[in-house]
Amino acid sequence: MGGTRYDFGAREDRAKKVGYASKSASEIFTQNALRKAHESMNPNGVVFREARDSEVHPNTVPIILGLDVTGSMGHIPHELIKEGLPKLMGGIIQGGVPDPALLFLGIGDHECDRYPLQVGQFESGDEELDMWLTRTYIEGGGGGNAGESYLLAWYFAAFHTKTDAFEKRGQKGLLFTVGDEPGLKTLPASAIKEIMGQGQQTYTHLELLAEAQKRYDVYHISVLHSGQAINADVEWKELLGQNCLSIEDHREIPNVIKKIICDKHKSSGSGLGTNPVSGGLDNIEML
Repeated sequence: MGGTRYDFGAREDRAKKVGYASKSASEIFTQNALRKAHESMNPNGVVFREARDSEVHPNTVPIILGLDVTGSMGHIPHELIKEGLPKLMGGIIQGGVPDPALLFLGIGDHECDRYPLQVGQFESGDEELDMWLTRTYIEGGGGGNAGESYLLAWYFAAFHTKTDAFEKRGQKGLLFTVGDEPGLKTLPASAIKEIMGQGQQTYTHLELLAEAQKRYDVYHISVLHSGQAINADVEWKELLGQNCLSIEDHREIPNVIKKIICDKHKSSGSGLGTNPVSGGLDNIEML
């Protein structure tokens, strides 16, 4: 975890060989055919996911990206694996943050989905990030209960992650959720126990948001591709203020995230410096 660099040349070669640009989502996200989450992304029994410094990445910047994998949002992981992920990582590194450690979460609906939470690992290398993203099961669920379980991302970040950025340097990570629905307002202890294997306390979304904000700057990206999404965006802005980021084109997600990350670290004066970047950035087209 976190011991490899993002090699843009190797990633480009692998993407061509595997056929990311031409294959369908079902061909790339093979868990869809199995109709179940990958065992390595099952959060049941997970104690912590850790973003630790290394010789390769001495100043890790932990980033959590929670992707809504319900029916109306399932196309976004496909877009990310085709071209969005290298644009995101390229933009972050070129923007002066050489040590990003990115963790993917798959988010569903804890009231009606079989797999409301899937968790990867904090990674920096191109091959590892592709692996975790393509392991994600795009369940395509959700329900008519006026919301999805974005609060699970806050719960997991608050209670099941550890980062050297916070423990050694007092620096918060960044947590992004992406979706088109309001968030569900309650996470019962029974749901936590079913998802995580243990849980004795029920939380409100406000309690979990506050817990996550102790160690992460929390953002939500609203994808405004429907009237329902536009209505949900109003609620998100009331909750997060300027940390709710509204877009009409989902292809803007990498650009929005990398701008937030780079602007934050420029303004913090954290002295991130630069590390060598494998493969170079000359052939990466930024958004």
